[in-house]
Amino acid sequence: MSDGFGIENLPFGVARLPDGRTVGASRLGDAVLDLDRLSAAGLLDVPEGVLAQPSLNAFLGLGRPVYGGVRRALARLVEDGGPAVGAASVPLGDVDLLPPVAVGDFVDFSASIHHATRAGRLLRPEGDPLPPQWRHLPVAYHGRAGSIVVSGAGVLRPRGLVPGDGGPAFVPSAALDLEAEVGFVVGAGARGPLPTTAFADHVAGLVLVNDWSARDIQAYESRPLGPFNGKSFATSVSPWLVTLDALAPYRRPGPVQDPAPAHHLAVAGPWAYDVRVEVTVASAAMTAAGTPGLSVGCSSLAELYWTGPQLLAHATANGAGVRPGDLFASGTVSGPSPGSLMCLLEATERGSRPLALPDGTGRRWLEDGDTVTVRGWAGGDGRPLVSLGEVSATILPAIETEG
Repeated sequence: MSDGFGIENLPFGVARLPDGRTVGASRLGDAVLDLDRLSAAGLLDVPEGVLAQPSLNAFLGLGRPVYGGVRRALARLVEDGGPAVGAASVPLGDVDLLPPVAVGDFVDFSASIHHATRAGRLLRPEGDPLPPQWRHLPVAYHGRAGSIVVSGAGVLRPRGLVPGDGGPAFVPSAALDLEAEVGFVVGAGARGPLPTTAFADHVAGLVLVNDWSARDIQAYESRPLGPFNGKSFATSVSPWLVTLDALAPYRRPGPVQDPAPAHHLAVAGPWAYDVRVEVTVASAAMTAAGTPGLSVGCSSLAELYWTGPQLLAHATANGAGVRPGDLFASGTVSGPSPGSLMCLLEATERGSRPLALPDGTGRRWLEDGDTVTVRGWAGGDGRPLVSLGEVSATILPAIETEG
């Protein structure tokens, strides 16, 4: 299948079926596979009821031998072409896709040196754009798991305090931004610290992430501490978790790290993923006319300075543990070229150079009614195409407040 959801992929998700059941699911082309039905028929080796839950947490918590075994068994069923797969298939358009996991902890890293350097230059023009410690550890902030929503859910424009002539004013953000990212989802939990070699045993797979940012609110609140209200109002994720096993053929060496990382962050082997990520923006008028969104940028996860194993090792280095469903986002996946800028902060140079949309309007920052879509895939260049699907959302007007 050429859509990236063939037998090479078989991702995991959660679907609400037409009969009202909420089940663990996979995707094969334009069909959703009811994994609970296959399990109940004795075709998948999982405990009873694990795939009849509103999240994949319990399933992923069983560990890589179990969910890896389920994916391999599913591939054999598809290859055999028997009636079981047909009986468990539901048209994609007939189901509601839900968040794949219930996120307990959400950490957003800044793993791209290209994004960190450009953002630092734009936000801190008077200082060093890349603080010295950035090359020694993957910096991050602890986000708000309760504001994570699945693709398709609208995003309300946030209100917050920003500087004003008469003092700070509580107003809708006028600098709403997107951030195209990739998230690593924890499978089996464990107490920390975890070495980089434990990555494949504790991270089940990848999802796409749009970690929305209100740059004006963020700028006002981030000194002396880090972002809070400017970042925690919404984070959108894609519905399909693509396993590390499916992406194994697309691993490659990451960038050379200089200086060499500390011992607990050292990585052996190629742990960067050649996953392409593209983000587009469409105005309300473009959407109504069926006009495709403007591509803001396209980059590769392999451009990230810090790799997934290093993110896991750093997050647990102080003894902190991980639990099934925890989400570690990469941060904006911008690359080195002008066409690989994955947020408006960079693409418009903090609003000073608007993007020209096909409908004749310009964008310094996102406007109400804009739809942002992040897509991801590996292969398609002579290798099998493995799709991460998409995460899409439309900006809704801020809620009016009293006073």
